[in-house]
Amino acid sequence: MSIYSSVLEKKRNSQKQFVVLIDPDKIDKKNTEKLSRICQDAGVDFLFIGGSLLTDDSFNRCIEILKKNSNIPVVIFPGNAMQISSEADAILFLSLISGRNAEMLIGNHIISAPILKKSGIEVISTGYMIIESGKMTSVSYMSNTMPIPFDKIDIAVCTAMAGEMLGMKLIFMDAGSGALNPVSKRMIENVSKAVSIPLIVGGGINTPEKAMENCKAGADIIVVGNAIEKNGQLISEMALSIHSA
Repeated sequence: MSIYSSVLEKKRNSQKQFVVLIDPDKIDKKNTEKLSRICQDAGVDFLFIGGSLLTDDSFNRCIEILKKNSNIPVVIFPGNAMQISSEADAILFLSLISGRNAEMLIGNHIISAPILKKSGIEVISTGYMIIESGKMTSVSYMSNTMPIPFDKIDIAVCTAMAGEMLGMKLIFMDAGSGALNPVSKRMIENVSKAVSIPLIVGGGINTPEKAMENCKAGADIIVVGNAIEKNGQLISEMALSIHSA
């Protein structure tokens, strides 16, 4: 079964999913091995890997370590067109539909398409929406785009609807790494009701209670990265909370 098929099946069964986001620039080999085993034991559904900057050759090496130490599917969450590896199981083919930067909408995709075609990994088209979080985040700065204001529910809803109509398989609302404020419960509720495809929510989710709230609001997949970098023990608590939602 493909990764996307499994996501759809769990959505149909109202099963929430938990993703740990790993930035190869922020974790060494020893800690990657440890994190892999913790995620395996906690029942994490997927591992996302990627970052706004990659300062060395840690990307492929990190994927290899993750695959060696767990059987959790590894999905690339690319920060740029160069973050591609045939060692991964899938890639989120992100189109930044909340912005107006043509490179993030289609430009980078043209560059990476032939490489992805040859790689053989599963490609999952994803409508990516940056939501204002109370501070400038790496993704907003690097993409040179303005996020959707946190209180503009109607804009978020219409953007997500347009993404689905354009053929996107997933919608990903992201407040960004280290967000001061996560995506609001009200925005999640309204966007979830407006689209039929799975909804991913990430950024600023730093407690099991917040993760549970987002799940109840309509998020199908919760992504946590920055909070776990600071406290690895949160993984099992987050997993328990999300899977019981």
